[in-house]
Amino acid sequence: MNFLKALFGGEETSPEEEKKEAERKRFDLMKYDGVKAMKTGQWDYAVRCFEEALAMKDDLEVRDYLSHVLVRLDRMDEAIAQMNVLVEAEPENADLLLQAAHVYFMKEDYDGMAQMVEKVIALEPASAKAYYLYAQGTLKQGDLINGIARLTKAIALDEELGDARLLRAQTLLQMGDVNGAAEDCQWLMEHVGEHEDVLLLAARVAHAQGNDDDALHIYNKVVEINPFVVEAYAERGKICYDRGDKKQAEADMQKVLELNPQQMADVSGDYSAEGVEHKMKQAYSNLNPFGL
Repeated sequence: MNFLKALFGGEETSPEEEKKEAERKRFDLMKYDGVKAMKTGQWDYAVRCFEEALAMKDDLEVRDYLSHVLVRLDRMDEAIAQMNVLVEAEPENADLLLQAAHVYFMKEDYDGMAQMVEKVIALEPASAKAYYLYAQGTLKQGDLINGIARLTKAIALDEELGDARLLRAQTLLQMGDVNGAAEDCQWLMEHVGEHEDVLLLAARVAHAQGNDDDALHIYNKVVEINPFVVEAYAERGKICYDRGDKKQAEADMQKVLELNPQQMADVSGDYSAEGVEHKMKQAYSNLNPFGL
């Protein structure tokens, strides 16, 4: 065998080289088995594959895959640990920093999210997505003023960022600035069209402006587009109840309880027959469509 290798110019492979080649093949097998499992939703198996691959060799791509799977499994602390390794390896990768900020946001660690977002803004001052995410975290902490300021900055950087306009309008409406919310709502209706979230906003703005006929018409359109939007039934029913249309109000509340029994968990007893008027009044009095 050695004579043939020498004759044809080959070199004998050492046991150490053979071992390294076997480990390389095993690493590739685990990495791509993990990718395949990830694509088919076999999350637990994907984690095992990626962790075994990392035990053989530290690989940033594998860590990235693993972080995504851990997020899907709601294992946020582990996902953040992976993201922190990635960020440390590529501290000037704005996309990676923004991805890490999203993971912190999902974990409700808004201080960690803010640190990542501020690094993104330092690298890319014109990142509308960074300001939008920053605003989301700010609003979750109850800071409406700074939340609005950051949404406004995001929109100034990218006027087509519809999500930022929608969130700003919802927040302005919560703050009682109906005119400001109406301006964003008009832009969304013109540029986004009949999306259920935009229509819900439009119905709420119309109601806040005292145009209940318009609001009811829009709520009707929402449930035509998507008959599973609980908020549309609840808010339409509230308007009907206030206008004295108890039959429609009761029908809408029954629909709310059918779609989401926990929605009105504080309304005791079955929502039918005895005491329906009192329970309906209690349920609608607890409704707050303008909260975030």
